[in-house]
Amino acid sequence: MKNTTSDLVVIGGGAAGMMAAGLAARRGLSVTVLEKTAYTCRKLGITGKGRCNLTNDCAVREVIANIPRNGKFLYSAVTAFPPKSVMEFFEGLGVPLKTERGNRVFPVSDRAGDIVEALRKFCRTNGVRIIHEGAVDILLDNGAAAGVKTAKGEYPAKNVLIATGGLSYPVTGSDGDGYRLARKLGHNIVPPRGSLVPLEAEGDECGRMQGFAPKNVAIKVLDGKGRKVYEDFGEMLFTHFGVSGPMILSASAHMRDFENESYTLYIDLKPALDTETLDRRILRDFEKYKNRDLINALNELLGRSMIPVVVEKSGIPPHTQVNSVTREQRQALIGVIKAFPVKISGPRPVEEAIVTSGGVDTREVDPRTMESKLVPGLYFAGEVLDADGYTGGFNLQIAWSTAYIAARSVEKERV
Repeated sequence: MKNTTSDLVVIGGGAAGMMAAGLAARRGLSVTVLEKTAYTCRKLGITGKGRCNLTNDCAVREVIANIPRNGKFLYSAVTAFPPKSVMEFFEGLGVPLKTERGNRVFPVSDRAGDIVEALRKFCRTNGVRIIHEGAVDILLDNGAAAGVKTAKGEYPAKNVLIATGGLSYPVTGSDGDGYRLARKLGHNIVPPRGSLVPLEAEGDECGRMQGFAPKNVAIKVLDGKGRKVYEDFGEMLFTHFGVSGPMILSASAHMRDFENESYTLYIDLKPALDTETLDRRILRDFEKYKNRDLINALNELLGRSMIPVVVEKSGIPPHTQVNSVTREQRQALIGVIKAFPVKISGPRPVEEAIVTSGGVDTREVDPRTMESKLVPGLYFAGEVLDADGYTGGFNLQIAWSTAYIAARSVEKERV
């Protein structure tokens, strides 16, 4: 059966795609969503460790300040649909929200599934048609978008929205299809890479501490010139390849130039203790274990798997009896504990990232409408664009805002 012409075909049934589809349908447009996986909103359902940090309760200027790539491009979109509007939207769909540390907004239930089901119901209620097929090509008519071709047929449309996500979490369907489609139509694609991603480290020291997850530690990242790039306090994880955990993912978004820059992570393992207090604490432990070797006298101070590495970095022979450790050696040990160095060699593959940095060049997209400047009737929303934010709900805010402005801009008849 021949498909009738939709006002809008959305490629991608993720956060941005479903938001745009529902909003456009609510305006009275006929909307079809093409989602190649078996379920819509799969990535949304696992965000925030399954809790869904859906936005950040802050002003527009703070949102823009937390989007290091092309934040100015997003100013119109975020102004049109700011965090307060996002919160009102989902609470209007029956999902109570709460605000936690750092103004991060979550469902009261702590269930990402509540956000997913609200979006799905919003689309169903407004008559959005969802087809589980993948886009192969975008159809053109006199240079303008005219529909989408799949392996099973064609879906004519007056407008097309690409909301396919980036390259992160490919199991959820984000495998770069949107880049391929946009590139075929002449768009420049800024090379994608991971952001909010674990980091690889030089040497084998992190691998020797694999599985150790220190809490309540402070980190600082310095570039090759000794300039502070990022600092934070919280928890992290040592892995076979390097470091991971919440703080590390946040830090990675600030480490953007591995081709031309080097980065070193310094971990303060005892941030609550200044050097004098830490020295007194070590002396008490040494007195308690005065007949032990150094390697066996730090169990109350450091994680077991970390002790051999810390002692090695301090330069003190591990089997030195603690009653013979000199003041200078103690100072060296304190220096390592207060600034444990990890030389970062690069990020993990983009497939392991929470979000993708890079994508459709924003210089080729109208920031007031999200319409392509090259192909009339073609729109973009969400992670497929070259714009990404730090952790805290900012990346989903990008998805909601760009989807909103695209859905608002789509017209039934092209002028």
